[in-house]
Amino acid sequence: MDFVLPVEARESAGRAVSRRLRREGKVPAIVYGGGQDPRSVTLDHDKLIHQMDNESFYTSILTIKTGKESEPVVVKAVQRHPARHQIMHLDFQRIVAGEAITLPVPLHFLNEETSVGVKTQGGVVEHLMTDVEITCLPKDLPEFIEVDVSAVELGDIIHLSDLKLPETVTLVALEHGNDQAVFAIQAPRRVEEEEAEETAVEADTAAGEAESEAGDES
Repeated sequence: MDFVLPVEARESAGRAVSRRLRREGKVPAIVYGGGQDPRSVTLDHDKLIHQMDNESFYTSILTIKTGKESEPVVVKAVQRHPARHQIMHLDFQRIVAGEAITLPVPLHFLNEETSVGVKTQGGVVEHLMTDVEITCLPKDLPEFIEVDVSAVELGDIIHLSDLKLPETVTLVALEHGNDQAVFAIQAPRRVEEEEAEETAVEADTAAGEAESEAGDES
């Protein structure tokens, strides 16, 4: 999907100016990077938030337009109101075709309900991560990463190193030697609690038997 965002140049800055803009239904933002000076702009809040409801907005190359001029950017930071459905501020990073970018990309888990661990073994799905930070060239930026969990069994864990990625995409965490857990199928909590209780009872019984045997010997 192509996202085109009309913006207006913003000369003045500061909290008072930002509050006034928000009252007027606008969102203050900044555009930086690409070897150019940062530029302050504003966007129409209602039009912006409608586009931001699309998940791919955050992992797409966006086009911001000021009059007849346009430039490609990606979203680097979003500041939201803590209580209202309102965007307070946005950071955009300019895109340079030959320069790698780093962005969080959502994970899409496939075949959860029909996975071995859930359908035949009665396990419960655990999403240990919902997105991953990747590095790639702008032309190779994926909107999401699919994770097929159909073969995952009860007790199995999928790590970052198990993800299937395009050759042109790398995971930041793995580059730093951090192979985090992403997905797992675990036994239902009730079953785990029952097993823990059984283990405790067995331990108490064994201890009591040991004490009884020791008493008989004496």
